[in-house]
Amino acid sequence: MSMEAQDLQQLVVVRMPYGKYQGRLIADLPGAYLAWFARKGFPPGQLGRLLALALEIDHNGLSRLLDPLRQPPR
Repeated sequence: MSMEAQDLQQLVVVRMPYGKYQGRLIADLPGAYLAWFARKGFPPGQLGRLLALALEIDHNGLSRLLDPLRQPPR
């Protein structure tokens, strides 16, 4: 997997465009859902790259690293 510099920030900005968790931030998708994508195959392009990165972060227990990147509630 090739990670782009802005991918971590994108995890807390980009929302899932379809499916059961449509509208949820990629960073907030459940680990089981991300693992399902890993088994079935990630979609191509940026979305697939972000889902794979989110899985790696979740799997390694690093989700708290994204907290400083999140926008404060408005």
